[in-house]
Amino acid sequence: MGGATILPPLSVRSLSFDEAAELAYFGAKILHPACVWPAQQFNIPIWLRNTMHPNNAGTIIHEGGRRQDITAVAAKDGITAIRIKSGRMLNTYGFLVSVFRIFEEFQTPIDMITTSEVSVSLTIDNDQHLERIAEELGKLGAVEIDRDQSIICVVGDFLVDEYGHAARILHSLQNVPIRMISYGGSQNNITFLVGREDKKRALNRLNSGLFTPTEIPEYAHS
Repeated sequence: MGGATILPPLSVRSLSFDEAAELAYFGAKILHPACVWPAQQFNIPIWLRNTMHPNNAGTIIHEGGRRQDITAVAAKDGITAIRIKSGRMLNTYGFLVSVFRIFEEFQTPIDMITTSEVSVSLTIDNDQHLERIAEELGKLGAVEIDRDQSIICVVGDFLVDEYGHAARILHSLQNVPIRMISYGGSQNNITFLVGREDKKRALNRLNSGLFTPTEIPEYAHS
């Protein structure tokens, strides 16, 4: 599954609806995220086949697609990271609402978000209104912007993470500079932000650390 060439022995055989939606959002080309939702609502399985390899079993997307393991990796380029740092966040409420209102005003979706006591880091993939957004955010605190970043999303079943998948993933990326980590927002993905120059190295290390030669999934690139 994905935008790259699919090799028959390496295709992902089964995905849950949630896993498919995560992959689609973070770069897989075959299905738009909106396509998964109606099928999931009515529990209608989706069967993906490769016209170049008609005898291949393909990928089945259905409600029972969980296997307590890591399914695939997707990468998305063209990401801009924004950090807002302000002492006004400390022990207060309403700060995040003010941040979100700015992005709502300029109709710019947020991909990732992490917070600390005094700062918020987030990412966007549409920088059309970046200058005006930065100007408004500057009224809330100090703003730092990093362009040309890449999101890497590891998709699987991370419910309670009984199998130590997070540890394996972090170990695989131990020598790759990581700008942000999003874990816990979904039981189906762990997401990292890296510089675009580190994306290929990160994907290669994840491939080596997470999959055996017979289990390597297709990477989905945007």
